[in-house]
Amino acid sequence: MSDSKDFPDLIRKLPAFSGPFDAHELGAERCRVLFASYPAGTSIEEHTHPTENCGVITCGELILTVNGEERRYGPGDWYHLPKEQPHAARFEVSTSEIEFWFDR
Repeated sequence: MSDSKDFPDLIRKLPAFSGPFDAHELGAERCRVLFASYPAGTSIEEHTHPTENCGVITCGELILTVNGEERRYGPGDWYHLPKEQPHAARFEVSTSEIEFWFDR
């Protein structure tokens, strides 16, 4: 797991997320909270989640593709993905974000 300097030390000491990218996970009832870091050049193929997801970019840029349309999110921008929404993501620059995966 990368030791992203984009998050405070207390966040970096949270348990590692056991997924296909680097993140620290804060447990919450019916919601997973991830402090995720993506190196420049990361690309995530189209997929879905069984959760409703939203997130905020803390640094860098998320390029999110939904229904064939690409949208860019920078620092301070929030995004939302309904449950089971097919989407793909890529990161041209090193990026960090806080993700919320709601299990409703």
